[in-house]
Amino acid sequence: MPHTITPSPDRTYIELKATGEVNRAVAMRQNVEAHALGRNLGIHRYLVDMTECRNTETELDTYSFAYEDMMTERVDKKARVALLVRPDDHSHDFVETVSRNAGLDVTLFRDRALAEKHLRD
Repeated sequence: MPHTITPSPDRTYIELKATGEVNRAVAMRQNVEAHALGRNLGIHRYLVDMTECRNTETELDTYSFAYEDMMTERVDKKARVALLVRPDDHSHDFVETVSRNAGLDVTLFRDRALAEKHLRD
């Protein structure tokens, strides 16, 4: 799945922008790559832009993603993550729920300005 990973212009956060369908394996590869850049730059905040993505995973696989896959040392567990999705896309809603329940700071947004504000606060 095509994606880009870049620091924000003010280096407050790392932006991961993906397109197409996303599953837990793809999301994990992208998260590891984004967190490696964050670690190298000393950045612990991430804007995950999924406005052009649809989550294709089952609820069980989404649960495994949060409780198993994301528990690797290659992911910053103390990171603040703003998950940005389209207003009409609810395929990512459960990702926020299980991620928070697993102890990760993930908040879902449907408004980019609010997501960016969350990362800068």
